[in-house]
Amino acid sequence: METHKEIDTRGLNCPLPILKAKKALAEMASGQLLKVLATDVGSVRDFQAFAKQTGNELVEQQTVGEEFIHVLRRR
Repeated sequence: METHKEIDTRGLNCPLPILKAKKALAEMASGQLLKVLATDVGSVRDFQAFAKQTGNELVEQQTVGEEFIHVLRRR
């Protein structure tokens, strides 16, 4: 999946991955995709809640080893 922007939040714990994603999404155009790399186990649940609260679409979540990949579509 081709994304428009990618941010690396590996090594950061809640709420930093969400805050960095929120800032990145604010700089993007509607419909663009943001890929977030994270290592925080809680980020899976956090990004699901973030998408519901903000109206951004959580397109995909993957676990690769000890990393979590979240793809969000800007509303």
